[in-house]
Amino acid sequence: MNLPNDPMILVSYVNTQLRDFYPNLEEFCKSCDVSQEELCDKLKGIDYHYDASRNQFV
Repeated sequence: MNLPNDPMILVSYVNTQLRDFYPNLEEFCKSCDVSQEELCDKLKGIDYHYDASRNQFV
């Protein structure tokens, strides 16, 4: 799956997907065939970190 390249659009997209369709980040990454580590690293670059208790990047 092609995810948005812009980190701000990416975080918005991923959080919407997590909220609406996936119980956790692992399931989202499996479904979209995306590396969880690479996704987290990219969003870490704009100071977003995955919060499992909220199931979103904050």
